[in-house]
Amino acid sequence: MHYYQFNIGDYKSHTEHLSDLEDLAYRRMLDWYYLHETPLPLETSEIARLIRMRTHTDCIAVVLQEFFIRNENGWTNHRADQEIARAGDKSTKASESAKARWSKQKDADAMRTHSESNATQDTRHITQDPEHKKTKTQRGTRLPTGFELPDEWIGFCKQKRADLDPQTVFAEFLDYWIAQPGQKGVKTDWPATWRNWVRRQTATRSAQGRNEHKHAAASRAIFDGVFDNE
Repeated sequence: MHYYQFNIGDYKSHTEHLSDLEDLAYRRMLDWYYLHETPLPLETSEIARLIRMRTHTDCIAVVLQEFFIRNENGWTNHRADQEIARAGDKSTKASESAKARWSKQKDADAMRTHSESNATQDTRHITQDPEHKKTKTQRGTRLPTGFELPDEWIGFCKQKRADLDPQTVFAEFLDYWIAQPGQKGVKTDWPATWRNWVRRQTATRSAQGRNEHKHAAASRAIFDGVFDNE
């Protein structure tokens, strides 16, 4: 552990009778104990070396007898063991929670992609079915932190506009939607939003290409006229 809670009042009430050197030895022994999460060595001289108090083994012995328990593995402290176990339990639960959250997100993305594929294949049947109704409203989400460009999105971009760089388009897409405040940055279907974004990019850049072509043609006509007059 690189951090542990220190209750000043509780510590003071149990150590007011210690000398300055005994108090220093106790604090250093606790720090070493928490940092390594293992019992202190059985030999007092070894403990003195570890906490840099080689000439104060007598103070260390006093602290050991009052605040630690000797067993075959070394000197242990009941309160410190409880804190270490509690911290480990919190760390484990946080890790499991994070894994479950990411797993849920990945499952949701996979389900959404699969649903879109089915919807594309069954559009005609759904349109012709008068009894087909939307039974549940999807809740929108924002783009998750650290979201990366999926392979399916890259494939769509390359298929629709081979001369576009998917990574560049995605960077613009990501910056735009992350910057949107509140509900403006919430979408129920991010893959569909991406497809529309790519289509708009295609239309915009095609129009720019046509305009550039017109300007180039006009320029050539002007220069041709100048040279003809000469």
